[in-house]
Amino acid sequence: MFYNQNTGYGAALLNAIVSKVPTFGKVLIVCPSTDANFQKLQEVFRNDPEGDVRVFSTVAAAYDAAVTNRDDVIALTANTAHAVTEMLDVSKNRIHFVGMGGRDGAFGMGARSRIVMGVTTAATDIAVMKNTGVGNTFTGIKFDSSNTKDESLYAVAEGGEYAIYENCEFYKSSDLDETAAAEVLNNGDSTQWINCTIGSSANQIVGAIIRPCMLLTATLSGKKCRDNIMYGCKLLRKCGNTANCFIYGANATDVERLFEIENTLFFSNPLGSATPALGVSFGSAQTEGAVIIGQGCKSVDVTALGETGKGIYTLAPSSPTYATSGKAVAS
Repeated sequence: MFYNQNTGYGAALLNAIVSKVPTFGKVLIVCPSTDANFQKLQEVFRNDPEGDVRVFSTVAAAYDAAVTNRDDVIALTANTAHAVTEMLDVSKNRIHFVGMGGRDGAFGMGARSRIVMGVTTAATDIAVMKNTGVGNTFTGIKFDSSNTKDESLYAVAEGGEYAIYENCEFYKSSDLDETAAAEVLNNGDSTQWINCTIGSSANQIVGAIIRPCMLLTATLSGKKCRDNIMYGCKLLRKCGNTANCFIYGANATDVERLFEIENTLFFSNPLGSATPALGVSFGSAQTEGAVIIGQGCKSVDVTALGETGKGIYTLAPSSPTYATSGKAVAS
């Protein structure tokens, strides 16, 4: 029996997509073939009048079918994880990835639409996903890497322009003793990070290493962190050494123009064996830009939000004190 595409299951899914992306091209739905909902989705969303498939069993297949600059939507079901066996290399423009977990306002924490990567063999698999496209958006998705391949150091490598990550979670359970690893490699131009959770307060970092939640070091060829905004995010760590950090860049030119951080929590789990010295740190003073730790930012069990003399500015509602404003103080 076929379902009426204008009522019930199909309409509910389309309405949910429209609420997240007001205008779009075609809707490409991703559901693993092992999911009990796969057959139903195939019945509801049959091939369109042009003969194109609309339901896919992998994210990679849906991305291959998406057309650049058409504002196509890739909708990820939330019942079963979406496993990738090689890095999802997103270079097309104006593609919108939407998680269908229905967890609006959840800061990405525990997003049920998950793109996961286990151990792979290719040196090119540096992350679960690398984005280098223009105007791509990602909503309500967890990017989860447990890869132990030497080159696989991140959950997401961002190197695009005008990307928006909203209500997403970034998690890397491996390489906890690797100083160059991070949940996010951020070399994005005009990227917005909104209501996201980056890192983990459960997995302890091992050794006198930096291992940030977000790495700003210019790593992707020709890319760097430029005019970024972070708003309403949670940066989580369970620290094993004072050298552990939340946001870090190794070079003097890693930030171009600005990186503004507002209403963001830097949380170091008190169950960790050390209090990190710094929230934001650089290997050299920034010469091409600055980091602003602005209104509403706060930290728990962190000695200072920013490192002195490195182009980092802190702000508070009144009487700001450099690098310590917004610190939560135990009674």
